[in-house]
Amino acid sequence: MRKVAFYTLGCKVNHYETNAMMDLFKKADYEIVDFEDIADVYVVNTCTVTNMSDRKSRQMMRGTKDRNKDSILCVVGCYAQIAKDELFKIPDVDIILGTNDRKNIVQVVENFKKDEKLCDVNDIMKVRSYEEWGGSAYSEKSRVEIKVQDGCDRYCSYCIIPYARGPVRSRTIDDVYKEILEVTKNNIQEIVLTGIHISSYGKDISKEIRLIDLLEKVQDIESIKRIRLGSLEPTIITPEFISRIQKIPKLCNHFHLSLQSGSNETLKRMNRRYTTEDFFERVNLLRNAIPEVALTTDIIVGFPGETDEEFEETYKFLDKVSFSKMHIFKYSPRKGTPAATYPNQIDGTIKEMRSKRLIALSNQKEEEFASQYIGKEIEVLFENEFEGHTTNYIKCIANHKMEANTIQKVIPTYYTKDGLIVNGGNEN
Repeated sequence: MRKVAFYTLGCKVNHYETNAMMDLFKKADYEIVDFEDIADVYVVNTCTVTNMSDRKSRQMMRGTKDRNKDSILCVVGCYAQIAKDELFKIPDVDIILGTNDRKNIVQVVENFKKDEKLCDVNDIMKVRSYEEWGGSAYSEKSRVEIKVQDGCDRYCSYCIIPYARGPVRSRTIDDVYKEILEVTKNNIQEIVLTGIHISSYGKDISKEIRLIDLLEKVQDIESIKRIRLGSLEPTIITPEFISRIQKIPKLCNHFHLSLQSGSNETLKRMNRRYTTEDFFERVNLLRNAIPEVALTTDIIVGFPGETDEEFEETYKFLDKVSFSKMHIFKYSPRKGTPAATYPNQIDGTIKEMRSKRLIALSNQKEEEFASQYIGKEIEVLFENEFEGHTTNYIKCIANHKMEANTIQKVIPTYYTKDGLIVNGGNEN
């Protein structure tokens, strides 16, 4: 049996696509092995969201074929899409595929002639239809990502992803429904609906179809216990959206609303299409309607032109919103984006200082949010024998072995930086 190994960088969408490629190889009678093992085919699914992502992608390519000089190294994904000429110069790279047509990866690999390189990267900006894989995202986990949408038309000034992923393309509701039915045969407890910009779901299909319509359909799948959403644009949170999600009991009370900055001037330069006042209004809608809701976010520090005053505005706004967790990123210029050419780029030392302050604030808010459940009975989906998450995405660590892939009622006894320590365990 031929062997194939995968290494995945980046977001949940990339992990979904890797699982889908694994499924294609499995159907062609390949054995999936660890990336450090000897394999006939190595696939690196790349990320390009930051310069560090590019660097890590290149690092994973170099030396891979030392394990088997006759193997085929196939590089796919976002970095491959925007940097095919650069990747073509790396000696070990045999095949380059971008962010479309990866459903044909098995055929491409098997037809590959080892005495020449192959670069099959098309113009993603001309792609107008969602790429169906013809299978399901192979998974043996309790939680699985389901990709429902690709592409983005927001063009935030710092972001390269619209150029790597192309325009918005949505899956039909029926296709998503069928895949979820397929993956739930593996006793999946929770699905995560993910995409490059899922708040845009459906806009390319019809004026009448949006993300909420998909959620209402998925709610009807009896075998699913939980539905979780990926990152959302804040503007999707409207009174109508709220009133409809209140009727979807399987939807987890955790919303990741991407903020990026708490300063209106910085948001303008980022080309974000809302103000902090708009954002806070959405936060209040959610908190008033959804019991024990958790709100998480992403923040960029050191964006070009971010003054001390703008940073302080951000700090105060984040303190006011009181997220349950914040992901803090230091701004990284991306060649090909407007922000990379902006004046007043921020010194690395200042970025580091600002980042540390926000990380400390995030840690404080995370502890405050999680600690309110100490001594109270909560339900946890255990992804393995010792770790799991609540519906509002608090990480819990059991002090004794639990049954994996079960939802259990437990009682937290104390908080650590790694999560809530819990006792008990009655399968629900």
